[in-house]
Amino acid sequence: MRRPALRTGVRWKISIAIAAVGALIALTLSLVVHNAARVSMLENSRDLQMSRLLLAQRIYETTKPRTEPKLGSKLNDPELPRPLRSLLADGRQATYVQGEGPAPDVWAAVPLGNGDVLSLHSRIPDRSAGIMKDLDRALVIGSVSVVFGGCALGVLIGGQLSRRLRKAAAAAGRVAQGSTDVRVREAVGGVVRDETDELARAVDALTDALNERIEAERRVTADIAHELRTPVTGLLTAAELLPPGRPTELVRDRAQAMRTLVEDVLEVARLDGASERAELQEISLGEFVSRRVAVLDPAVRISVVHESWVSTDPRRLERILLNLLTNAARHGRPPVEVTVEGRVVRVRDYGPGFPEALLREGPSRFRTGARDRAGTGHGLGLTIAAGQARVLGARLTFRNVAAEGDASPVASGGAIAVLWLPEHAPTDTGSFPRPVFPD
Repeated sequence: MRRPALRTGVRWKISIAIAAVGALIALTLSLVVHNAARVSMLENSRDLQMSRLLLAQRIYETTKPRTEPKLGSKLNDPELPRPLRSLLADGRQATYVQGEGPAPDVWAAVPLGNGDVLSLHSRIPDRSAGIMKDLDRALVIGSVSVVFGGCALGVLIGGQLSRRLRKAAAAAGRVAQGSTDVRVREAVGGVVRDETDELARAVDALTDALNERIEAERRVTADIAHELRTPVTGLLTAAELLPPGRPTELVRDRAQAMRTLVEDVLEVARLDGASERAELQEISLGEFVSRRVAVLDPAVRISVVHESWVSTDPRRLERILLNLLTNAARHGRPPVEVTVEGRVVRVRDYGPGFPEALLREGPSRFRTGARDRAGTGHGLGLTIAAGQARVLGARLTFRNVAAEGDASPVASGGAIAVLWLPEHAPTDTGSFPRPVFPD
């Protein structure tokens, strides 16, 4: 079972990375500074304790008769720590720190000539402990500041990179929709050059190469279809001169099918060239669809739920309806229903539905979805319908109606093609505001 991916932006990834690195560095430096300061404080306390003890030793040894040790020192103190006693076994002076925390006890001891031990015991001064607390507080504040500063810096840097990537993605999306004049590198912009510009240049180069290849294929297709038109027309004319009979009917039928195929290929080539422009007229959509469908196929059921006036090209709209009805009659089963609701036209049949590849990738030329070569058609009807819809600024979608008791999105109880006409018609230059369609 595939786990759902956790989507995060580049901005937050960079922010988290910088904050994590800053926190690690701040923690490491804080520990180093804290330990160094503590070691220095303890070493100073040891030296100070030993200096006081040596002074007390001189006073004790030079005083005659000897009295009690001075300066807080003690002779043979029973509380002398055992580790310190072991250090004095060699006859050398030593110091020892007892306890943890900010104010440990510091011991200093020296052996006397008669075998006695003079020792001095005191706690770290509160002032030194306060200094350590202030240092720790400053280190914590500094570490937190570094983390928040790293987050802010990460948001700033990541936001800039994220904006550039989003601009590149948006431009690439417009290129994918057919806007061949869009340049990703120009859309990214900016003064600083980074890997985003390299990506944009690569996408632009790929787009140019694909456009050149598509244009070359379109020209070849158009040239071939154009060259075939003349001999096919001659063949059709010659077939009309043949004597009546079954062979003549077969020749005429095949010649007419070839002529239709050549005309369709030429139309696809023109649509691929993005040079087609709509000739706009204001029409009543429901009335127009009802009249045209009644002429194209009187057996089709027509339903106008809501009438609407639209600015569109009647010839191209009729071509779309013809191709959709032809596809429904050829690959579906009756009854075929056409419904007009506002700016939306639906064509439904009760056949096996659209093939999975068409639902997933859209209509493709010379692919009908038939499992063998006995299928009829060349896959150009829906391709032309989708191309004419693009010229009108409309959107043509395909879906299947699930059969009763079947939840599969492919196996169905019918096919529905939906034409969504835009609120704003295309301009004379072929551009149009981006239509907003319901989900």
